[in-house]
Amino acid sequence: MLLDNRFIPLRPVPHLPVGQWIVCRDGATVTLDGLLQSLGASGLSARHPVVAVGSNASPGQVRRKLLRHSVRPVVPMTLAEVPGIIPGVSAHVSRPGYVPAVPVEAAEVSRLFVLWLDDDELAALDRTEPNYRRRRLPAERHPVVSASGAPLPRCFVYVGKHGHLVDAHGRTRRLTTQHDLIRSLLDESPRLRRLCGTTPKSFIARAQHAAVREAIYRLFPAERLVRPQPGLIGLPGS
Repeated sequence: MLLDNRFIPLRPVPHLPVGQWIVCRDGATVTLDGLLQSLGASGLSARHPVVAVGSNASPGQVRRKLLRHSVRPVVPMTLAEVPGIIPGVSAHVSRPGYVPAVPVEAAEVSRLFVLWLDDDELAALDRTEPNYRRRRLPAERHPVVSASGAPLPRCFVYVGKHGHLVDAHGRTRRLTTQHDLIRSLLDESPRLRRLCGTTPKSFIARAQHAAVREAIYRLFPAERLVRPQPGLIGLPGS
C-alpha cells in the first residue's frame, strides 16, 4: 500500500478478498481493512479498483499525481490476473517526449497492478489523464482475479483516446522500455528519423516541442501504424 511517502508490503491470504490481506506495520499484524480504518480512510468495499497499465503502476507516479491535486496518497496496490488485456502503446506522445502505454484487447492474460482508489483519489487521477477515458471492464469479458485467487469487482481501466500503435505488419506493439520502443519506431520510419533525429535521446528532446508532437501524431496514421479501440472506448464509464 502506498501511504504518503512510504510503500507498505501486503501479504495475500489465499482465497480471501483484498480487504482481508495482511499488513505488518510497527510490529503489529492487521488486515488491510483494519489498517485503513485506523487511518480514517475508506475501506476496500468503498474504493474503486482500477487496472494500471503503464506508469500508473508506479507508486512514485501515483503519489506525484495525487499530491499535485492536494489529495493524500493512501492507495492499496495489488497484483491481479487480467484476462484479455495487454499493455500496448498509445498513438500519441506525451509532453515530456515519451510514448505512453495503453491497454489493448488480446487473447492473453496479463499480470497487472490494481489501484484501489477512494472517491477523491479517483477524481484526482481522472484529471491527470486527458488523453484517456476511464471505462468499466465487463466481468464476462475480463474477469479480474486477485493474487489471492479471489475474484475482484468490475474494474476500471483508462482507455486511450488515440488508439494504439502497430508495426508495419499490423501487429500490436507491446509496451517495452522507452529506449527500446523509441528505437524501434525510429528504425522503421525514415520520416520519423527526419523529424526527430536518429536516437531515442534526440526523439525525446525534440518531442517536448508541441509542433513536433503534433507532427508525430499525424505521422503515425499516415504510415498506417494506428488501430482504433472501439471495443474498449465503447465500454460504459460507470
